[in-house]
Amino acid sequence: MAFDAEIDSIRKKIEGYKNEGKTLFAGSSFQTHSIPMLHILSQIDNTIPIYFLNTGYLFPQTIEYKDEIARLFGIKVIDQKSSTPRNMQKDSNGRLLFTSDPDFCCHLNKVAPMEPILQTYDIWINGVRADQNANRAKMKEEQKTPQRAMRYHPMLQWTKQMIWNYIKEYKIPHHPLDAEGYTSIGCEPCTRKIDASQMGDERMARWFGLNKTECGLHTELIK
Repeated sequence: MAFDAEIDSIRKKIEGYKNEGKTLFAGSSFQTHSIPMLHILSQIDNTIPIYFLNTGYLFPQTIEYKDEIARLFGIKVIDQKSSTPRNMQKDSNGRLLFTSDPDFCCHLNKVAPMEPILQTYDIWINGVRADQNANRAKMKEEQKTPQRAMRYHPMLQWTKQMIWNYIKEYKIPHHPLDAEGYTSIGCEPCTRKIDASQMGDERMARWFGLNKTECGLHTELIK
């Protein structure tokens, strides 16, 4: 198969961690391009828990897709939510934070819920790719977090074309919003469709018009 070498490399790395007695988990946003990593993990060890940061602002199609992939791959997906109720995620003027302070909104719904997970496990398997944006291009295959866990980026050197070739080869279903023109799918209030002529990188569809390209998971939770 076309991806045997890449899969074997990931398998050896994970088996090495396990032989050292390390505890592992993976995180996923359940966009189409994040699914090849989950498919590979399901073939290596489908008992590795997959944490899904459910912000309460996600498209319903993302929740449906997550459930479909979990059933199809036979993986254990754990919903992780903020400890701050959504009705308390408002600024001093009563506006929801995604409208006035999206960085703090992301901190409450993405970064803070991930922090206790990173204190529990040794290895965080994360699907970031170097070709996604300038921040991720600087990352290494293994990097520490401020917490206990170390990050492992098995897909770091995969290209967007490799991702789509893998999806085609293994006949993996797409996120329903792909067909509607979405290139990067996060929380519904902060995601939009981008005309191809406007595209710089695939994540331009997130927080469009703001000086913001990351939710904090890959800036605050990395050394």
